[in-house]
Amino acid sequence: MRVVIVGATGNVGTSLVEQFAADGRITSVLGLARRIPSWRPDKTEWAAVDVGADDAGDDLVRHFRGADAVVHLAWLFQPTHDPAQTWRTNVLGSIRVFEAVAAAEVPVLVYASSVGAYSPGPPDDHLVDESWPTHGWPAAAYTREKAYVERVLDGFERAHLSLRVVRMRPGFIFKRRSATEQRRLFAGPLLPHPLVRPELVPILPGPSGLRFQALHTDDAADAYRRAVTEPVRGPFNIAADPVVDVAALAPLLGARAVRTPVRPLRALLAAAWRLHLVPASPDLFDAVLRIPIMDTARARTELGWTPRHSALDAVSEFLDGLRAGDGMDTPPLAPDTGRGRVREFATGVGRRP
Repeated sequence: MRVVIVGATGNVGTSLVEQFAADGRITSVLGLARRIPSWRPDKTEWAAVDVGADDAGDDLVRHFRGADAVVHLAWLFQPTHDPAQTWRTNVLGSIRVFEAVAAAEVPVLVYASSVGAYSPGPPDDHLVDESWPTHGWPAAAYTREKAYVERVLDGFERAHLSLRVVRMRPGFIFKRRSATEQRRLFAGPLLPHPLVRPELVPILPGPSGLRFQALHTDDAADAYRRAVTEPVRGPFNIAADPVVDVAALAPLLGARAVRTPVRPLRALLAAAWRLHLVPASPDLFDAVLRIPIMDTARARTELGWTPRHSALDAVSEFLDGLRAGDGMDTPPLAPDTGRGRVREFATGVGRRP
C-alpha cells in the first residue's frame, strides 16, 4: 500500500510515519507538510504543500494520484486571535483535501477529528459512543471548526459512497517528543520548562468539573494505522484509561490538588490571553470543561485496538519531556522552533507558526 499523510511532521504524524515504516503491508509513505524536515525515516519521502493556500488543490491531486489511502492530520491551532486564519487552513484546507481525494480516486480517507467535535456531554458523565451529536462548543474556534468539518464530511460521504471514510475522534494526545511544541501552542512563555519540576509546584489548582481523556501518541498512531489497513469505516472514539482529573494530575507533579472555582481561573486566563501572554483562549477552556467522556468499545472490538500506555503514563511522559525541553527533528516539534517569540506574545505581534 502507498499512503499519503497530510500533516506528517507533527505530534501524531511523526509516530504514524514510524509505524507505517515498520508495517510490511505499507510499501511507501508520502509525507506532506508546509515545511520539509531533515528527518528521513524508512519508506518515506516528503513534499511541501500548504493546504491553507488557495491554489493547493492541484498539488494535492497530483500527490494523491496512485495512493491507496490518504490520512488527513493537518490542523492549525494558532493564532487564536485570528480565527479567520485557522478557518482557512482547518476548514477550507480540509475541504481541499477531501475534494482532492475524490478527484485522484483514492479509495480510503482517514480524517483526524477530535473529542472536541462532540457536543457537551450529559450531566451525569455517562459515556458517549460515536452516535453522540458532533456540534462542538460554538464559542471556541477549535471545537467550532472540528464540528463544521464533520458536517462537510457527512456530505462528502453521501456524494462518494464507494470511498471508505474513517473518522478518528481521539482524546488529548501526548508523547515526550511533542512536549515543547504543545507547551508553545497552549501555554506560551508563561510556562518555561523548569517551572514544571515537582519541587516548584506545591499545589495544583483546578475546577472540580475539569476531567478529560488522554492517550499516548504511539497508541493513537496505532489506531490510525489500523484504520488504514483494516476494512472499517465510520467514526471511532480513541482514548486510554483512566479519565484524568486534577486529583490524578497532582501526584505526577508532586503537588496537592486544590479545587478552585471556575470563574476566577477563567478570568485569569482571559486576561492573560487578551495581553497575548498565553496562546490558548478562555473559550477553549470553556470547551474543555464541557467535553464528554467517550466510550471506546468500538475501536477495541472493530479495530482490534488496545492502548499499550495508560492515560497517566502518557501525561507523565509528556511532563518529563516538558522538563527536559524535548522534541524531534521536524519543524513543528523541534525544540528551537519559535525561540524568541516571547516578545511576540507580550506585544501582540503574531505570525503563522
